[in-house]
Amino acid sequence: MSQQRPDRSNTNTPAARPDASMSLLNNVMDHSLDDGYAEAAARKSEAGVRGLPRTLRAKLGLAAGLVLAAVVVTVGAAQARISAPTLAKERTELINRIQKGTGEADRQQQRVDALRDDVSRMQREALKQQGGDKAELLALLSGSSQATGPGVKLVVDDAKGAESNGGGPRESSGFSDTGRVRDRDMQRVVNGLWASGAEAISVNGQRLTSLSAIRAAGDAILVDNKPLVPPYTVLAVGDGQRLSTAFQDSADGQYLHVLQENYGVRTRISAENEVTLPPAPSLIVRTAKPQAGAAKADGADTGKGTS
Repeated sequence: MSQQRPDRSNTNTPAARPDASMSLLNNVMDHSLDDGYAEAAARKSEAGVRGLPRTLRAKLGLAAGLVLAAVVVTVGAAQARISAPTLAKERTELINRIQKGTGEADRQQQRVDALRDDVSRMQREALKQQGGDKAELLALLSGSSQATGPGVKLVVDDAKGAESNGGGPRESSGFSDTGRVRDRDMQRVVNGLWASGAEAISVNGQRLTSLSAIRAAGDAILVDNKPLVPPYTVLAVGDGQRLSTAFQDSADGQYLHVLQENYGVRTRISAENEVTLPPAPSLIVRTAKPQAGAAKADGADTGKGTS
């Protein structure tokens, strides 16, 4: 028995909505305003309370902000204008005080230089009266006068790429595993030059005397408490070629050669026809005593002198 097929031709079913699958979005769009807010707005409308239009409120808020900003700027400008003369006056007074202090310091320095020259002149005269022709020699040996003559120029510099941190074998052996020149290296160099026959020595323009000290402050080398910057240029007055040979053959010269060969310390020595060493600054005579056998200017022995 055959089964009848259902007849669909006369069935009028409504068409499905295209957005039927987006029910959540439809709900949000249809009810964009929460029910509570909608009820509150309806109550205000029934009570006759109406707010300002949104555009008007925005304009009023913007206008209030502009007015407040204008008030702040105006007040700041007025205060700056009021305080400007006071600040300018204080600045002018400070500049005048600085200039006055600088001028006073310059005048005092000129006075110190003049007094130092007078003291040096009187010392030379006293030495000439008491020591005869020994005055120039004493001035040269004490470092109070400029020294010029043939000599040696020795340049000592750190190794290339030497780091500033210390430590290592240098602390115990006297050598530098970092390739930096230390104060004790310069001490040996200077002492070696003295022992080799140098008559006067300077390091980076600092004249050395019997009271000079070579020390270290951190990584810096100090000569008479004045820091030096590498390379260290040592000038020594003496018989140039003989002094150079004697120093290089000495124990201190060999010490410097070991630093160069093993640790990269750079050195360069040369004999010079003429080197000029400045006088030692602020040389002070601390003690003096008569020297037996000193002669007068006319040659008579007075038994008095200076040292």
